[in-house]
Amino acid sequence: MNLLPFGALPPYRPRRFVPAAVDWNEWSNIAPLFDRLDADIAKAKSAAELEQWLLDWGELSAALDEESQRRYIAMSCHTDDPDADKAYLHYVENIDPQLKPRQFALQQAFVKHPHRGELQRIGAPGTAPASSTGKPSLRYEVFDRDVANQVELFRPENVPLETEDAKLCQQYQKLSGSLTVNFRGEEKTLIQMGRYFEETNRATREEAWKLVAARRLKEAPTFDSQFDDLTKLRGQIAINAGFADYRDYAFRRLGRFDYTPADCERFQKAVAQEIVPLLRELQADRQRRLGIPSLRPWDLSVDPLNRASLKPFTDVEEMVFRSQLIFNRVDGQLADGFQKMQDLKLLDLANRKGKAPGGYQATLGEARLPFIFMNAVGVQRDVETMLHEAGHAFHALATQNEDLYAYRSAPIEFCEVASMSMELLGNEFIEEFYNPGDSARARRTHLEGIVSALAWIATVDAFQHWLYTHPGHTHAERDAAWVELHKEFNGDLDWSGFEAERAKLWHRQLHIFLHPFYYIEYGIAQLGALQVWVNSKQDRKKALGDYKRALALGNSRPLPELFAAAGCKFEFSEATVRPLTTMIREELAKG
Repeated sequence: MNLLPFGALPPYRPRRFVPAAVDWNEWSNIAPLFDRLDADIAKAKSAAELEQWLLDWGELSAALDEESQRRYIAMSCHTDDPDADKAYLHYVENIDPQLKPRQFALQQAFVKHPHRGELQRIGAPGTAPASSTGKPSLRYEVFDRDVANQVELFRPENVPLETEDAKLCQQYQKLSGSLTVNFRGEEKTLIQMGRYFEETNRATREEAWKLVAARRLKEAPTFDSQFDDLTKLRGQIAINAGFADYRDYAFRRLGRFDYTPADCERFQKAVAQEIVPLLRELQADRQRRLGIPSLRPWDLSVDPLNRASLKPFTDVEEMVFRSQLIFNRVDGQLADGFQKMQDLKLLDLANRKGKAPGGYQATLGEARLPFIFMNAVGVQRDVETMLHEAGHAFHALATQNEDLYAYRSAPIEFCEVASMSMELLGNEFIEEFYNPGDSARARRTHLEGIVSALAWIATVDAFQHWLYTHPGHTHAERDAAWVELHKEFNGDLDWSGFEAERAKLWHRQLHIFLHPFYYIEYGIAQLGALQVWVNSKQDRKKALGDYKRALALGNSRPLPELFAAAGCKFEFSEATVRPLTTMIREELAKG
């Protein structure tokens, strides 16, 4: 029985290296393909032969990736199906662990290959811009850099430490996911409690917020202890790899060749100077509209005019139809891509029993096609998610003709430019869902969300820098550092009586525990997306053309060049942020 929404999809290019039929369920069928790659690289006697070997390696990696994605999609679409669960877990437990050492061995073989330097001198395709240095672009510049970095950082002694880190992260996730409260006689998860923060009755919002905050605070000692253990492990991992501290190690591990901790500090300063004043204006306006003496933490999600929630559609078919109308108005080529996804059944969007929560876009590596998963229930957030995930899908479609597998993806800093830009570009035509009044309200809600998100990103990023440059800090010092940063970036909320809850607010941000230093990417991408949006206000045709050309580059160029191709600056100072803030303020003034 096929549990996938879509049927069989042929490879975008006919297989050359991988056999037409492979049983991916057994490692014994996969290992010989890696054996062949081991033998073939030793036989490569020229840059051309090494290049063909890279394409063969990528062909195998794409086929394996698609198999993994198919199992994940089937499992997330049908969490209540034991066969889907079994197939996914089998791959995770029996295939993935075997893949990692074999893939690393191939990376090592590539780095050591005598013709690697000759490969580097091959020029980039004509679609790529000149490099930021003014020198001709090199086809394998980014690939070579990324593979060499992974090989250089590997330390056998860090493998068990990374395993222990993963176990501690799992404990954090397990505890976080288990938290519930009893609200008016019913047990609710903390996520389920979120809807009560939108209630127009202020007493209800306050009751719900206090209950959730108290439940988190009860577990604060455990969360703090878990983080203590994580920082010790990470410090040792950095030392083993030859770094002075974990921040320096993390920047290398994340492949941040194009920006530094100092650039992150520039981002933080720009947010403090340009975004936070606007956030304070919005908070003051919210307080005035609500008619309350001070703005409290439970007053942030409710509509300030006590209006009912926006209702953009009644069923998923209507959402898809109206989304198609938006894309038709944004760009014909992108609209054709969305229609193709419908035709191939590459969408599973409705909420239903037995379906995993959340939303995502997954790319089928061999078919080179995107799939969108959602849990739409008829709220404005569903429309924003649809536009966002469609942006990721358009990115995948734009790179279909790129045959080097590693270049069909992109750094997260630019992947999110694709999706966040589409939110803004699509919102220009949100009237396909609403009347004029509700359209203005939806646009305003989206822009206000961007302002508050940038402030929060700056807070989390600055805190992570503090954490790993102050080894041996106490819990009290850590909480004090957090509170100062929260005061700097998050406006004028009244936290009186809830100082302890504020000091532990960082416990809710899973990235701090699970993905250290990963979060600034969303801020960088948001600045890029806002620039695409501003450009579209001045010349829509050119802005869309730049956007699409940049997406087609995939991961073939460094980040500054991807941003430049999209008509954006890869720069995070006040000079870059100020005109973006001005545009947001002007748009908000319209209603």
